[in-house]
Amino acid sequence: MTTPELPTQYAPADVEAPSYERWVAAGHFGASAVDGREPYSIVLPPPNVTGSLHVGHALDHSIQDALTRRARMRGNATLWLPGMDHAGIATQNVVERELAKEGLSRHDLGREAFIDRVWQWKEESGGRILGQMKKLGDGVDWSRERFTMDEGLSRAVQTIFKRLFDDGLIYRANRIINWCPRCLTALSDIEVEHQEDEGELVSIRYGDGDDAIVVATTRAETMLGDTAVAVHPADERYAHLIGREVELPLTGRRIPIVADDHVDPAFGTGAVKVTPAHDPNDFEIGRRHDLPSLAIMDERGVITAHGPFQGLDRFEARPAVVAALRAEGRIVAEKRPYLHSVGHCSRCKTVVEPRLSLQWFVNVSPLAKAAGDAVRDGRTHIHPPELAKRYFDWVDDMHDWCISRQLWWGHRIPVWYGPEGEVVCVGPDDEIPEGYTQDPDVLDTWFSSGLWPFSTLGWPDATDDLKKFYPTTVLVTGYDILFFWVARMMMFGLYAMDGQPPFKTVALHGMVRDQFGKKMSKSFGNVIDPLDWIERYGADATRFTLLRGANPGSDVAISEDWAAGSRNFCNKIWNATRFALMNGAVSDGLPEELTAADRWILSRLQSVTALVDTAFDDFEFAKISDSLYHFAWDEVCDWYLELAKIQIAGGGQVAENTKRVLGHVFDALLRLLHPLTPFVTEELWRAVTGRESIVVAPWPVSDPAFADAGAESEIEAVQNLVTEVRRFRSDQGLKPGQRVAARLSLSGTAVAAHEDAIRSLLRLDPSGESFTPTARLAVGTVTVEIDTAGAIDVAAERKRLEKDLAVAKKEQAQVTGKLGNEQFMAKAPDDVVAKVRARAAQAVEDIARLEAQLASLPRV
Repeated sequence: MTTPELPTQYAPADVEAPSYERWVAAGHFGASAVDGREPYSIVLPPPNVTGSLHVGHALDHSIQDALTRRARMRGNATLWLPGMDHAGIATQNVVERELAKEGLSRHDLGREAFIDRVWQWKEESGGRILGQMKKLGDGVDWSRERFTMDEGLSRAVQTIFKRLFDDGLIYRANRIINWCPRCLTALSDIEVEHQEDEGELVSIRYGDGDDAIVVATTRAETMLGDTAVAVHPADERYAHLIGREVELPLTGRRIPIVADDHVDPAFGTGAVKVTPAHDPNDFEIGRRHDLPSLAIMDERGVITAHGPFQGLDRFEARPAVVAALRAEGRIVAEKRPYLHSVGHCSRCKTVVEPRLSLQWFVNVSPLAKAAGDAVRDGRTHIHPPELAKRYFDWVDDMHDWCISRQLWWGHRIPVWYGPEGEVVCVGPDDEIPEGYTQDPDVLDTWFSSGLWPFSTLGWPDATDDLKKFYPTTVLVTGYDILFFWVARMMMFGLYAMDGQPPFKTVALHGMVRDQFGKKMSKSFGNVIDPLDWIERYGADATRFTLLRGANPGSDVAISEDWAAGSRNFCNKIWNATRFALMNGAVSDGLPEELTAADRWILSRLQSVTALVDTAFDDFEFAKISDSLYHFAWDEVCDWYLELAKIQIAGGGQVAENTKRVLGHVFDALLRLLHPLTPFVTEELWRAVTGRESIVVAPWPVSDPAFADAGAESEIEAVQNLVTEVRRFRSDQGLKPGQRVAARLSLSGTAVAAHEDAIRSLLRLDPSGESFTPTARLAVGTVTVEIDTAGAIDVAAERKRLEKDLAVAKKEQAQVTGKLGNEQFMAKAPDDVVAKVRARAAQAVEDIARLEAQLASLPRV
């Protein structure tokens, strides 16, 4: 193919979309179950159909794309399977808001018509994130795109529900659940966001005289549903009250005082009110002591208890109840504001209400044990390993999972009720009994997404895809949903697939934070839109910024400046490759004859390749990014390109060989960078090699035969010498590009063979017969003498140095004074004293340097 000509500047917008379209059209991201190569598979954690690409997605997807691109280049049969989650509550809310604009509610349409309307919205407006994934460069197999409500996945949901039901692992019962009075549905734990809210803590006296006992609450209205007061059985303060009854204020009811180990005698008064219908801990106390559960508010949070508070919203009832208690002299103490953690619905931000409700549950005990065992026995590895403890803390103490939701959009629970109270669970191939009515609830969205690793591969059928790609190789996800999603996939995968876990490794990354380590929040004004960054800096720079901060299990700090720096890095690679091509670089194999500079860069290349491979295996993307950044910028661009330029300028066979080494180095470097920065490397690699696409190019392999400690030592000596002389030149007041005469004493040194290169890099001309050195520098066994006469304005340079010397001496006097001040030394923190000592040492060093520079100036 014809080698494309590179524009003078890299313009991401001109490269990204055409490259992606070409990759997809060529089928580079496709995967086949009949491919005989070793499989490598990842199922993309399905984003919500309502969602837009946020910075967390961008990190997650960048990591997965890097892993699958490398696997593809290594020759694996690579599958990265995309799809979306139907997002029950979120999607229903979106469509209900659309209906509200028309003056309608879902009830006006009815269930069937409303669901049709949701499907219509999904086809017209849903899935925006899929197009955004393409902008980021996601190399997924689009031919396999799935949706949690599609026909195949719906069949999988119905199948596993029936199996669990038949095995006694799904049941229906009255339990305390998270309830949203606005969405009118139960919520999973992950759909509840806890935040610190200002409320009140009210202490209330129940009973009188010797029978009196004080409890404290932040939800005074719930006392209307109290059915007991609990104390610890070993608390001597209340030993005389255990087993007795006390009158519940405002109600006239008498309730027992019970002893329960759950109560912390050191917290508050050591006595707690027990409201089994409105608090999960109280519900468990109620079960242990056979207490009645009195529901005192309806599904909208309106008080239903008979009396003066009936009909009030819960937040209206709260102050009204406190006022009534105060009027009866029952209030012992009131604290306002009282900061405490309050759960809110993640969709509508309404305060969640713990509520006793008839719901469907999964008995997770045997499933959770299996999920824990799979990690303990090594079938699945959690990376980094130290986060496995969090996983065990969750699965070893998991409560039964409420899976029913009071919504219309979602997988409807496949249970049917007969006219005489019969209950039948219907599988996908079962007939529905005539005259039966289906349960109105739908399943928690996490129920269907918990099947994702195997349902997307064709389960419950025994497909070739399942045989080839299950268990998947790795799951990449944030540690914040380790418990909610990972545990559910582990439970269902092990149950459905006969003990085979859904993935071999769980690779956990952290949350994306701003440059100061703060969580991103609209209220903080520090939210970063990755699509905006892609627009302004390019997809590669956006990805590289995220990956450069990604250490396993650790949070990722990013900033606008770092994105700009990543863009500069992409531009640097572009310009360097273009420069190499302009100087004749060709990818045509390596020559037999190599210079020390050639052997050095090839040695460094093999070393970096080995490091990158190891870091990929350990998911250390920060190390990968940093190593390639410094190799590309500091070694290839800053040193080898300059040395190669000198070798090419010399002509002959050395020049021709150098062009081939240049081509080889850029070929390999671009392939190493490709998983991180796919677009710029595609364009450049095609220009360097003239081949089809870097996506299907072989991954570089580290070759120990190229390790050359001698060449590395030799070029390192050149680098040290050049660096020191450049600093010396600057100290002498010489401009970087200014040429001066110099005498080099290199004979017998490690750099003796590199005099031409050293002179070229340092802008040093040969010393003539009239050469008179004005300055001398020793670097190890090398001596460099230069003649600055006529090259600098000696008087002006002396004046500048004397001014800098005066500043340094003033600084020394100030810090010496502080260190000699006994009061300061006695009161100042250790870190402050250490900084002052460091300033004093720096001042001494600056004074010595400036005095030496003044002494070296020629006398006028």
